[in-house]
Amino acid sequence: MKLAPLAHELTRRKVDHIIVHTGQHYDADMSESFLETLSIPRPHFNLAVGSASHAQQTAAVMQRFEPVCLDTTPDLVLVYGDVNSTLAAALVAAKLGVRVGHVEAGLRSRDWSMPEEINRVVTDRLSDLLFTPSRDAWDNLRAEGVAAERVHFVGNIMIDSLVALLPEAVRRNGREHQPYALVTLHRPANVDDPAVLRELLDALADLGRERQILFPVHPRTRARLRDLGWTPAPGGTGGGGENGSRGVVLRDPVPYLEMLSLVLGSDLVITDSGGLQEETTFLGIPCVTVRPNTERPITCTAGTNRLVPARRDALLAAAREVGGRCRTAPPTIERWDGNTARRIAAVLCDDARFD
Repeated sequence: MKLAPLAHELTRRKVDHIIVHTGQHYDADMSESFLETLSIPRPHFNLAVGSASHAQQTAAVMQRFEPVCLDTTPDLVLVYGDVNSTLAAALVAAKLGVRVGHVEAGLRSRDWSMPEEINRVVTDRLSDLLFTPSRDAWDNLRAEGVAAERVHFVGNIMIDSLVALLPEAVRRNGREHQPYALVTLHRPANVDDPAVLRELLDALADLGRERQILFPVHPRTRARLRDLGWTPAPGGTGGGGENGSRGVVLRDPVPYLEMLSLVLGSDLVITDSGGLQEETTFLGIPCVTVRPNTERPITCTAGTNRLVPARRDALLAAAREVGGRCRTAPPTIERWDGNTARRIAAVLCDDARFD
Protein backbone atom coordinates (compact mmCIF):
# COMPACT_ATOMS: atom_id res chain seq x y z
CA MET A 1 0.00 0.00 0.00
CA LYS A 2 2.95 2.34 0.57
CA LEU A 3 4.86 1.43 -2.57
CA ALA A 4 1.99 1.53 -5.06
CA PRO A 5 1.33 5.30 -5.29
CA LEU A 6 5.02 6.13 -5.58
CA ALA A 7 5.64 3.38 -8.14
CA HIS A 8 2.85 4.83 -10.29
CA GLU A 9 4.17 8.39 -9.91
CA LEU A 10 7.74 7.41 -10.78
CA THR A 11 6.46 5.56 -13.83
CA ARG A 12 4.49 8.66 -14.85
CA ARG A 13 7.68 10.70 -14.59
CA LYS A 14 9.58 8.08 -16.61
CA VAL A 15 11.97 7.32 -13.75
CA ASP A 16 13.58 3.87 -13.89
CA HIS A 17 12.23 2.11 -10.82
CA ILE A 18 13.14 -1.47 -9.95
CA ILE A 19 10.75 -3.21 -7.54
CA VAL A 20 12.18 -5.82 -5.18
CA HIS A 21 9.69 -8.02 -3.32
CA THR A 22 11.50 -9.46 -0.32
CA GLY A 23 8.86 -12.12 0.32
CA GLN A 24 8.66 -11.24 4.02
CA HIS A 25 4.87 -11.09 3.58
CA TYR A 26 4.39 -14.21 1.52
CA ASP A 27 0.79 -15.36 2.08
CA ALA A 28 -1.06 -15.28 -1.26
CA ASP A 29 -4.05 -13.41 0.20
CA MET A 30 -1.75 -10.85 1.78
CA SER A 31 0.78 -10.42 -1.02
CA GLU A 32 -0.24 -11.45 -4.52
CA SER A 33 -3.72 -9.99 -4.17
CA PHE A 34 -2.27 -6.70 -2.96
CA LEU A 35 -0.12 -6.44 -6.10
CA GLU A 36 -3.18 -7.05 -8.26
CA THR A 37 -5.56 -4.75 -6.35
CA LEU A 38 -3.10 -1.87 -6.30
CA SER A 39 -2.06 -2.38 -9.94
CA ILE A 40 1.59 -2.73 -8.96
CA PRO A 41 3.80 -4.04 -11.78
CA ARG A 42 5.19 -7.51 -11.29
CA PRO A 43 8.30 -7.12 -9.11
CA HIS A 44 11.59 -7.40 -10.97
CA PHE A 45 13.01 -9.51 -8.14
CA ASN A 46 11.42 -11.71 -5.48
CA LEU A 47 13.80 -12.65 -2.67
CA ALA A 48 11.29 -15.18 -1.22
CA VAL A 49 12.70 -15.02 2.31
CA GLY A 50 9.50 -16.25 3.99
CA SER A 51 8.96 -16.46 7.73
CA ALA A 52 11.73 -16.89 10.29
CA SER A 53 13.13 -15.29 13.44
CA HIS A 54 14.00 -11.60 13.30
CA ALA A 55 17.71 -12.35 12.94
CA GLN A 56 17.24 -15.05 10.30
CA GLN A 57 14.78 -12.99 8.27
CA THR A 58 16.91 -9.84 8.38
CA ALA A 59 20.02 -11.81 7.43
CA ALA A 60 18.23 -13.57 4.57
CA VAL A 61 17.04 -10.28 3.08
CA MET A 62 20.56 -8.85 3.35
CA GLN A 63 22.16 -11.90 1.71
CA ARG A 64 19.69 -11.93 -1.18
CA PHE A 65 19.37 -8.18 -1.67
CA GLU A 66 23.10 -7.40 -1.87
CA PRO A 67 23.55 -9.17 -5.27
CA VAL A 68 20.53 -7.25 -6.59
CA CYS A 69 22.16 -3.96 -5.64
CA LEU A 70 25.49 -5.01 -7.12
CA ASP A 71 23.85 -6.09 -10.39
CA THR A 72 21.52 -3.10 -10.82
CA THR A 73 23.74 -0.31 -9.35
CA PRO A 74 20.86 1.92 -8.19
CA ASP A 75 21.27 5.63 -7.47
CA LEU A 76 18.93 5.30 -4.50
CA VAL A 77 17.24 2.52 -2.55
CA LEU A 78 13.77 3.39 -1.27
CA VAL A 79 12.56 1.50 1.78
CA TYR A 80 9.09 1.63 3.28
CA GLY A 81 7.71 1.39 6.79
CA ASP A 82 9.33 -0.45 9.69
CA VAL A 83 9.50 -4.18 8.98
CA ASN A 84 12.63 -6.34 8.99
CA SER A 85 12.95 -5.93 5.22
CA THR A 86 13.11 -2.15 5.68
CA LEU A 87 16.10 -2.36 7.98
CA ALA A 88 17.83 -5.11 6.01
CA ALA A 89 17.64 -3.28 2.68
CA ALA A 90 18.79 -0.01 4.26
CA LEU A 91 21.80 -1.76 5.83
CA VAL A 92 22.82 -3.34 2.54
CA ALA A 93 22.51 -0.09 0.61
CA ALA A 94 24.36 1.97 3.21
CA LYS A 95 27.26 -0.50 3.37
CA LEU A 96 27.53 -0.41 -0.43
CA GLY A 97 27.58 3.38 -0.45
CA VAL A 98 24.14 3.66 -2.08
CA ARG A 99 21.88 6.47 -0.90
CA VAL A 100 18.80 5.44 1.10
CA GLY A 101 15.37 7.06 1.15
CA HIS A 102 12.98 6.10 3.96
CA VAL A 103 9.28 6.49 3.28
CA GLU A 104 7.38 6.87 6.58
CA ALA A 105 10.39 8.13 8.52
CA GLY A 106 10.40 9.64 11.99
CA LEU A 107 7.63 7.62 13.62
CA ARG A 108 8.42 6.73 17.22
CA SER A 109 6.64 4.67 19.87
CA ARG A 110 9.59 4.97 22.28
CA ASP A 111 8.97 1.35 23.19
CA TRP A 112 12.19 -0.59 22.69
CA SER A 113 10.42 -3.89 23.29
CA MET A 114 8.89 -3.46 19.82
CA PRO A 115 11.15 -4.84 17.07
CA GLU A 116 9.62 -2.28 14.73
CA GLU A 117 10.92 0.58 16.87
CA ILE A 118 14.48 -0.70 16.46
CA ASN A 119 13.92 -1.01 12.71
CA ARG A 120 12.56 2.55 12.51
CA VAL A 121 15.34 4.20 14.47
CA VAL A 122 18.23 2.39 12.79
CA THR A 123 16.76 2.88 9.31
CA ASP A 124 16.40 6.60 9.92
CA ARG A 125 20.03 6.85 11.02
CA LEU A 126 21.12 5.18 7.79
CA SER A 127 18.90 7.21 5.47
CA ASP A 128 19.94 10.16 3.34
CA LEU A 129 16.37 11.23 2.57
CA LEU A 130 13.71 10.96 5.27
CA PHE A 131 10.09 11.33 4.15
CA THR A 132 7.83 12.01 7.14
CA PRO A 133 4.05 11.45 7.26
CA SER A 134 3.24 14.02 9.96
CA ARG A 135 4.63 17.02 11.81
CA ASP A 136 5.37 15.00 14.94
CA ALA A 137 7.56 12.64 12.90
CA TRP A 138 9.48 15.67 11.60
CA ASP A 139 9.88 16.92 15.18
CA ASN A 140 11.20 13.52 16.31
CA LEU A 141 13.95 13.53 13.70
CA ARG A 142 14.97 17.10 14.39
CA ALA A 143 15.12 16.33 18.14
CA GLU A 144 17.43 13.40 17.33
CA GLY A 145 19.80 15.72 15.48
CA VAL A 146 18.95 14.80 11.90
CA ALA A 147 19.91 17.65 9.58
CA ALA A 148 16.90 19.61 8.33
CA GLU A 149 17.93 19.29 4.68
CA ARG A 150 17.57 15.49 4.90
CA VAL A 151 14.00 15.61 6.24
CA HIS A 152 10.99 16.19 4.00
CA PHE A 153 7.45 16.49 5.37
CA VAL A 154 5.47 14.92 2.55
CA GLY A 155 2.38 13.48 4.24
CA ASN A 156 1.00 9.98 4.64
CA ILE A 157 1.48 7.77 1.59
CA MET A 158 -0.96 5.17 2.98
CA ILE A 159 -3.69 7.74 2.46
CA ASP A 160 -2.72 7.98 -1.23
CA SER A 161 -3.70 4.34 -1.69
CA LEU A 162 -6.85 4.76 0.36
CA VAL A 163 -7.97 7.81 -1.63
CA ALA A 164 -7.30 6.04 -4.93
CA LEU A 165 -9.37 2.98 -3.99
CA LEU A 166 -12.06 4.66 -1.91
CA PRO A 167 -14.62 5.09 -4.74
CA GLU A 168 -14.44 1.39 -5.61
CA ALA A 169 -14.58 0.41 -1.93
CA VAL A 170 -17.68 2.56 -1.48
CA ARG A 171 -19.25 0.95 -4.55
CA ARG A 172 -18.53 -2.54 -3.23
CA ASN A 173 -19.53 -1.83 0.33
CA GLY A 174 -22.50 -4.01 1.17
CA ARG A 175 -22.93 -3.26 4.85
CA GLU A 176 -23.92 -6.29 6.89
CA HIS A 177 -27.55 -6.51 7.90
CA GLN A 178 -26.64 -5.46 11.44
CA PRO A 179 -23.99 -3.11 12.85
CA TYR A 180 -20.66 -4.79 13.30
CA ALA A 181 -17.22 -4.24 14.72
CA LEU A 182 -14.17 -5.18 12.65
CA VAL A 183 -11.22 -6.85 14.40
CA THR A 184 -7.61 -7.49 13.36
CA LEU A 185 -4.94 -8.77 15.75
CA HIS A 186 -1.48 -9.99 14.79
CA ARG A 187 1.24 -8.37 16.91
CA PRO A 188 3.35 -10.86 18.89
CA ALA A 189 2.67 -9.08 22.18
CA ASN A 190 -1.05 -9.76 21.72
CA VAL A 191 -1.17 -13.18 20.09
CA ASP A 192 1.98 -15.08 21.12
CA ASP A 193 1.26 -15.11 24.86
CA PRO A 194 -1.63 -17.55 25.42
CA ALA A 195 -2.83 -15.74 28.55
CA VAL A 196 -2.98 -12.39 26.77
CA LEU A 197 -4.67 -13.86 23.71
CA ARG A 198 -7.29 -15.56 25.89
CA GLU A 199 -8.06 -12.21 27.55
CA LEU A 200 -8.67 -10.64 24.17
CA LEU A 201 -10.71 -13.57 22.87
CA ASP A 202 -12.87 -13.50 25.99
CA ALA A 203 -13.49 -9.79 25.46
CA LEU A 204 -14.46 -10.41 21.82
CA ALA A 205 -16.77 -13.24 22.90
CA ASP A 206 -18.50 -10.89 25.36
CA LEU A 207 -18.87 -8.22 22.68
CA GLY A 208 -20.12 -10.84 20.26
CA ARG A 209 -23.13 -11.45 22.50
CA GLU A 210 -24.08 -7.81 21.96
CA ARG A 211 -23.20 -7.28 18.29
CA GLN A 212 -21.60 -8.96 15.34
CA ILE A 213 -17.79 -9.13 15.30
CA LEU A 214 -16.05 -9.69 11.97
CA PHE A 215 -12.52 -11.01 12.46
CA PRO A 216 -10.31 -11.57 9.37
CA VAL A 217 -7.59 -13.70 10.91
CA HIS A 218 -3.92 -13.13 10.13
CA PRO A 219 -2.01 -16.41 9.48
CA ARG A 220 0.09 -15.83 12.58
CA THR A 221 -3.02 -15.40 14.71
CA ARG A 222 -4.74 -18.37 13.10
CA ALA A 223 -1.86 -20.58 14.21
CA ARG A 224 -2.13 -19.29 17.78
CA LEU A 225 -5.89 -19.93 17.81
CA ARG A 226 -5.19 -23.51 16.80
CA ASP A 227 -2.67 -23.80 19.62
CA LEU A 228 -5.36 -22.69 22.07
CA GLY A 229 -7.96 -25.00 20.56
CA TRP A 230 -10.11 -21.97 19.73
CA THR A 231 -11.63 -23.01 16.42
CA PRO A 232 -14.57 -21.80 14.33
CA ALA A 233 -17.90 -23.40 15.14
CA PRO A 234 -20.06 -24.79 12.29
CA GLY A 235 -21.22 -22.05 9.98
CA GLY A 236 -18.10 -19.95 10.42
CA THR A 237 -18.90 -18.38 13.76
CA GLY A 238 -16.04 -18.15 16.14
CA GLY A 239 -15.02 -20.22 19.06
CA GLY A 240 -17.22 -23.09 20.06
CA GLY A 241 -18.02 -23.71 23.71
CA GLU A 242 -17.23 -21.42 26.59
CA ASN A 243 -14.43 -19.62 24.72
CA GLY A 244 -16.57 -18.30 21.90
CA SER A 245 -19.72 -16.58 20.79
CA ARG A 246 -21.97 -16.89 17.80
CA GLY A 247 -21.47 -13.16 17.27
CA VAL A 248 -17.78 -13.58 16.39
CA VAL A 249 -17.25 -14.48 12.75
CA LEU A 250 -13.78 -15.62 11.74
CA ARG A 251 -12.72 -14.95 8.16
CA ASP A 252 -9.63 -15.67 6.10
CA PRO A 253 -7.33 -12.72 5.37
CA VAL A 254 -8.89 -10.40 2.82
CA PRO A 255 -7.34 -8.27 0.06
CA TYR A 256 -6.84 -4.59 0.75
CA LEU A 257 -9.88 -3.41 -1.21
CA GLU A 258 -12.19 -5.82 0.59
CA MET A 259 -10.70 -4.80 3.94
CA LEU A 260 -11.26 -1.16 3.12
CA SER A 261 -14.88 -1.96 2.28
CA LEU A 262 -15.27 -3.77 5.61
CA VAL A 263 -13.79 -0.78 7.44
CA LEU A 264 -16.23 1.55 5.70
CA GLY A 265 -19.18 -0.59 6.75
CA SER A 266 -18.15 -0.91 10.39
CA ASP A 267 -19.00 1.35 13.29
CA LEU A 268 -15.94 0.29 15.30
CA VAL A 269 -12.51 -1.13 14.51
CA ILE A 270 -10.49 -3.06 17.09
CA THR A 271 -6.91 -3.58 15.99
CA ASP A 272 -3.21 -3.59 16.75
CA SER A 273 -2.30 -2.51 13.21
CA GLY A 274 -0.56 0.77 12.48
CA GLY A 275 -2.22 1.20 9.10
CA LEU A 276 -5.75 0.79 10.41
CA GLN A 277 -5.14 3.47 13.03
CA GLU A 278 -4.44 5.88 10.17
CA GLU A 279 -7.21 4.72 7.86
CA THR A 280 -9.92 4.90 10.51
CA THR A 281 -8.75 8.38 11.46
CA PHE A 282 -8.97 9.52 7.83
CA LEU A 283 -12.46 7.99 7.51
CA GLY A 284 -13.71 9.20 10.90
CA ILE A 285 -14.44 5.69 12.23
CA PRO A 286 -13.88 4.97 15.94
CA CYS A 287 -10.82 2.79 16.52
CA VAL A 288 -9.65 0.96 19.64
CA THR A 289 -6.00 -0.04 19.39
CA VAL A 290 -4.86 -2.84 21.68
CA ARG A 291 -1.42 -1.50 22.46
CA PRO A 292 0.18 0.47 25.31
CA ASN A 293 1.62 3.02 22.89
CA THR A 294 1.63 4.02 19.24
CA GLU A 295 4.17 5.42 16.82
CA ARG A 296 1.23 7.30 15.27
CA PRO A 297 0.12 9.56 18.14
CA ILE A 298 -1.58 11.95 15.73
CA THR A 299 -4.32 9.33 15.33
CA CYS A 300 -5.09 9.79 19.03
CA THR A 301 -4.56 13.53 19.41
CA ALA A 302 -6.22 14.60 16.17
CA GLY A 303 -8.03 11.45 15.08
CA THR A 304 -10.49 8.81 16.19
CA ASN A 305 -8.08 6.35 17.81
CA ARG A 306 -7.69 5.39 21.46
CA LEU A 307 -5.19 3.03 23.07
CA VAL A 308 -6.15 0.29 25.52
CA PRO A 309 -4.08 -2.36 27.32
CA ALA A 310 -4.51 -6.00 26.34
CA ARG A 311 -6.96 -6.78 29.13
CA ARG A 312 -10.50 -8.06 28.87
CA ASP A 313 -12.05 -5.35 31.05
CA ALA A 314 -10.21 -2.48 29.35
CA LEU A 315 -11.06 -3.62 25.84
CA LEU A 316 -14.70 -4.20 26.74
CA ALA A 317 -15.07 -0.79 28.37
CA ALA A 318 -13.48 1.08 25.47
CA ALA A 319 -15.40 -0.83 22.79
CA ARG A 320 -18.72 -0.30 24.56
CA GLU A 321 -18.01 3.40 25.05
CA VAL A 322 -17.17 4.28 21.45
CA GLY A 323 -18.92 1.53 19.49
CA GLY A 324 -22.15 2.51 17.83
CA ARG A 325 -21.63 6.24 18.16
CA CYS A 326 -22.89 8.41 15.34
CA ARG A 327 -20.06 8.91 12.90
CA THR A 328 -18.68 12.43 12.94
CA ALA A 329 -16.92 14.33 10.18
CA PRO A 330 -13.39 12.95 9.69
CA PRO A 331 -10.62 15.18 11.03
CA THR A 332 -8.44 17.08 8.60
CA ILE A 333 -4.77 16.22 9.06
CA GLU A 334 -2.10 18.19 7.26
CA ARG A 335 -0.91 16.58 4.01
CA TRP A 336 -3.07 13.47 4.41
CA ASP A 337 -4.59 14.36 1.06
CA GLY A 338 -3.63 11.74 -1.52
CA ASN A 339 -0.70 13.73 -2.93
CA THR A 340 2.17 12.31 -0.89
CA ALA A 341 3.65 10.28 -3.76
CA ARG A 342 3.81 13.41 -5.91
CA ARG A 343 5.70 15.24 -3.16
CA ILE A 344 8.19 12.39 -2.71
CA ALA A 345 8.77 12.13 -6.45
CA ALA A 346 9.30 15.89 -6.59
CA VAL A 347 12.08 15.59 -4.00
CA LEU A 348 13.64 12.64 -5.83
CA CYS A 349 13.51 14.48 -9.15
CA ASP A 350 14.62 17.82 -7.64
CA ASP A 351 11.33 19.39 -8.67
CA ALA A 352 10.06 22.20 -6.45
CA ARG A 353 6.50 22.23 -7.77
CA PHE A 354 5.14 20.16 -4.90
CA ASP A 355 7.38 21.41 -2.11
